[in-house]
Amino acid sequence: MPDFLTRLGNSGVLVADGATGTMLQQAGLPAGAAPERWNLENPDAIIDLHRAYIDAGADIILTNTFGGTRIRLSQDMADPDAVVINRRAAELARQAAGERVIVFGDMGPTGQMLPPLGLQTYKETAEAFAEQAGALEAGGADAILIETMSDLYEAKAALEGAREATSLPVIVSFSFDMHGRTMMGLHPEDAARAMWELEVDVIGANCGRTLTETLTAIEKMRAVIPEAVLLAKPNAGLPHREDGKFVYDVTPEIMGEYALKFADTGVKIFGGCCGSSPAHIKAAADVLKGRNR
Repeated sequence: MPDFLTRLGNSGVLVADGATGTMLQQAGLPAGAAPERWNLENPDAIIDLHRAYIDAGADIILTNTFGGTRIRLSQDMADPDAVVINRRAAELARQAAGERVIVFGDMGPTGQMLPPLGLQTYKETAEAFAEQAGALEAGGADAILIETMSDLYEAKAALEGAREATSLPVIVSFSFDMHGRTMMGLHPEDAARAMWELEVDVIGANCGRTLTETLTAIEKMRAVIPEAVLLAKPNAGLPHREDGKFVYDVTPEIMGEYALKFADTGVKIFGGCCGSSPAHIKAAADVLKGRNR
């Protein structure tokens, strides 16, 4: 299989997978439990989810390690197993992916504040991400995805850690879920400029509140750095409760329509985030791959 950067340079859009947490909850993951524990405790469920997205047309799957730093795993008292959990997650994804599908080693925020708002140091943060990234590479990841970032300082620490521990390509994606800014007040334009200066391989926007807001963030990134390689992985809208369950409003058909809108901005990777399912990814893959033919 050509490596990730080679495939990224080809024409067309690579399709990434959708939600992990919400799908695992539907598979029986207890509310409040760390999804990463299932890499060790219920590996069959993880492989089944990966294969469902691959069957739907995904070219890229993410490891089940969004909260996989030892800092975040400490909230579930799983931090001593951080290296084992991350390596096993990458091995499971690699097993499901085979040689055709790309595996992104997924790294999300630590959940702690860095100075000046918090006490967790930059060095501690970078070390935790380096440990996670190294384990993901050892398990077979093709690239590292740093996602759902809101603090530029933490994103830089994650990038430093990934580069210290691995030689893999790195994608950095931010969540603009506060009326066009991240929770920490970062604008898409500033995020794109900062990541471009650090020579990140792919810059992106994921999660967020609505498809439209994420699309606007991508458009702003494109405007300030026209030559950037972009990723978009929006939520399936915002959830609301129906009969005691959370339901997302964006249907697979709407996701497919927006996949074309994102493709028109020149994104090279498109997938889904919270609330998206294999049906959403199939709808996106069908229209994007139909367009590529």
